[in-house]
Amino acid sequence: MAQTPQAKYRKDYTQPSHTISQIELTFDLFDNETTVTAVSQVKQMKDSTTLVLDGEELKLQALKVNGVDWTEFTQLDAGLEIRQLPAEFELTIVTLVNPEENTALEGLYKSGGAFCTQCEAEGFRRITYYLDRPDVLAKYTTTVIADKAQYPYLLSNGNKLEQGEVEGGRHWVKWEDPHPKPAYLFALVAGDFDVLRDKYVTQSGRNVDLEIFVDKGNLDRANHAMVSLINSMKWDEERFGLEYDLDIYMIVAVDFFNMGAMENKGLNIFNSKFVLANDQTATDTDYLGIEAVIGHEYFHNWTGNRVTCRDWFQLSLKEGLTVFRDQEFSSDLGSRAVNRIGNVRIIRGPQFAEDASPMSHPIRPDKVIEMNNFYTLTVYEKGSEVIRMIHTLLGEAGFQKGMKLYFERHDGTAATCEDFVSAMEDASGVDLKQFRLWYSQSGTPTVSVSSKYDAVAKTYALTVCQSTEPTHDQKEKQALHIPFDVELYTKDGKVMPLQCNGKPVANVLNVTQAEQTFVFENVAEQPIPSLLREFSAPVKLEYDYSDDELVFLMSHATNEFARWDAGQILMAKYIRDNVTRLQQGKGVELNEVVIDAFRGVLLSDSLDPAFVAEMLSLPSHNEVSGWYKCVDVDAVANVLKAFKVILATELEDELSATYQTLRQNEYTISHDAIGKRALRNICLSYLAYTEQGNALAEKQYNEANNMTDTIAAMSAANSAGLPCREAQMADYSNKWKHDGLVMDKWFTLQGCNPAGNALEVIKKTMNHEAFSLKNPNRTRNLIGAFLNSNPVNFHAKSGEGYRFAGEILRELNSSNPQVASRLIDPLLKFRKYDEERQGLIRKELEALKSMDNLARDLFEKVSKALEE
Repeated sequence: MAQTPQAKYRKDYTQPSHTISQIELTFDLFDNETTVTAVSQVKQMKDSTTLVLDGEELKLQALKVNGVDWTEFTQLDAGLEIRQLPAEFELTIVTLVNPEENTALEGLYKSGGAFCTQCEAEGFRRITYYLDRPDVLAKYTTTVIADKAQYPYLLSNGNKLEQGEVEGGRHWVKWEDPHPKPAYLFALVAGDFDVLRDKYVTQSGRNVDLEIFVDKGNLDRANHAMVSLINSMKWDEERFGLEYDLDIYMIVAVDFFNMGAMENKGLNIFNSKFVLANDQTATDTDYLGIEAVIGHEYFHNWTGNRVTCRDWFQLSLKEGLTVFRDQEFSSDLGSRAVNRIGNVRIIRGPQFAEDASPMSHPIRPDKVIEMNNFYTLTVYEKGSEVIRMIHTLLGEAGFQKGMKLYFERHDGTAATCEDFVSAMEDASGVDLKQFRLWYSQSGTPTVSVSSKYDAVAKTYALTVCQSTEPTHDQKEKQALHIPFDVELYTKDGKVMPLQCNGKPVANVLNVTQAEQTFVFENVAEQPIPSLLREFSAPVKLEYDYSDDELVFLMSHATNEFARWDAGQILMAKYIRDNVTRLQQGKGVELNEVVIDAFRGVLLSDSLDPAFVAEMLSLPSHNEVSGWYKCVDVDAVANVLKAFKVILATELEDELSATYQTLRQNEYTISHDAIGKRALRNICLSYLAYTEQGNALAEKQYNEANNMTDTIAAMSAANSAGLPCREAQMADYSNKWKHDGLVMDKWFTLQGCNPAGNALEVIKKTMNHEAFSLKNPNRTRNLIGAFLNSNPVNFHAKSGEGYRFAGEILRELNSSNPQVASRLIDPLLKFRKYDEERQGLIRKELEALKSMDNLARDLFEKVSKALEE
């Protein structure tokens, strides 16, 4: 590596030397040589006549100040230094860029036959020299010129001003965005699309044109995205009082995209995965994912666009808040319990693992080398849990009051996390001084609880101890403000009112000390506690529940999440016990109490089928791995499979009856229908391990009238290694090989295939006509599935899985380092494995680190992982 990348620190933030109030952009689009002319109105903010602009992969063609050619400049490795400048001036810069060769998919690039952009976090500097930082907000006017036949649609941010034609068969469109924005929110698209159009009338009576642009032939797959967009606009008005502020809202679906989607003002560019769906191509999970992501990007219009980040260390200001908003949107439209369970699975699995890895960081990090590495589960998902805790502490009314004050103070500005917390505090009067530690402290707190009942005094004491282990980035930890939601039950299932010091108290306890005891009065009998209800804080809970107490909570807890959680805790006890048994050379055993508890859930006629499906889902291998300092990969996999077989065998009659009862003749995406399919297909995933498994999976695949049931049959055959697997995989490939997005599901199955020859098959699959390592979706679904969801094969003691990962990462390092950086995470956790595996992974990481051209994205992660 020519130069070691340098870290940037949050504490070193300084205001920009200059600000830009307006920028007028003109793009003359050609595949290999696009000319970008940028005319900016610049004003000095500090006593400096020198302006340093960001720029990468650019060819400078012209530089003028107030219309005069300027010679007082120096081109830097990553920018442009311009000297001897007046206090206010017009800056004209002309650059050349090559969209066709831009495989990094940042800045301006070609996706299939279309031009598109991706500017978050620092992609705008690949378009023109600019102050590419989120605290420089300008009003943008954009003119796009291109061949009319090839690119009939020319799109950018804001409202369309005018259009016309020029010689040579070219045409132009001019756009104006009246709202000041940072460069990362800029967007441009030029292409030939099918367009779905609709309208929305806002609560104040304004008409908004809605347009979704998709590749030719995909119009029948855009309807659900439009419905989701209209639902999002309506929900944000009703729940948050926030109305859309432009005349048009556009979404463009592209196939080559590093992220899920991008909230560029008025012109959202989406990974096609989160737009395109019909019953033949998309699963229920896809439909729900589209609804959530469409909502997420729309909600950014206020929480991210109207109020943006001062600097990238504040990323959770917009992302944590907007994830919370999209989770609430999905919960209000669907099943709140099922959505909450899904959110918590992400926290307890991959996010807790991130907290325990060399990449641990607070939701507002303190230092970074590559900004793209900020897009983490901690910033997004844990960030949303921090917002949820504020909502828990303030209540809905207090939270909405805080949101209103936040917008009053910061609309049209670049704000900080501190600004948000201050608005919440000032609006509600709730002291959040200690709570702020959640923004600056990394790691996962452990909350250990013990209880004591005094039958004579009729008191029940809960002693709560909190601690956070030292993390890679922070050794010293402080006590946090933890909202801890509890409920107490009598033995016949009644809820006990909580009373302290003679007064009723709320369910949410404020845990603020390293050790704290809460004494409840007038407790007539020994209660059964339900602790950390709704997962009221992102912590690990330790409490010595008996099996009987957990079975009781599975049946009697008033809160569905608490019922699910009790089942998870019960299952976790037996998974841990059996991992130990295997390590001692004993067999796997599952207590009849557990089997009966799950039988009771399955046979319940009062529970929502979608919720029952969640109750029956075992923890993932990745979540279980997070319970251990040193993971026994094979033992964990063997226990999880054995549990599946035992439950399938013991509950076969009940599973079969449920499976047959829930068959649906027509496909709809109502939440009731989705829930019934979810439960039916969970039953199939168990029944695959019985004698009737192959016949059932084969029959369901052949008779399926929707993609959800098709993929469920294939997944069951894949996981259980059924004989019908190969025929299904061949048939699916033959049917869908022309459609990469639909093939992604097939690539995922190949990637997580537990068969012993999986890696050999994956290498052959890379030659499939639908696969391309240049396409992030294809790569994530095949390679990512192998690295993240095929633990036994990836961690094979031969080291072949690690060597394969190293080869792929070295190739992606040159073509798309951002994708490589997302894929490398399983290797970074190498210290969680035995010495032999550690040595094999370390060898691959060291080989990467020794590369001369290692990208910053990978350098940062590899360096942190290898630090002692």
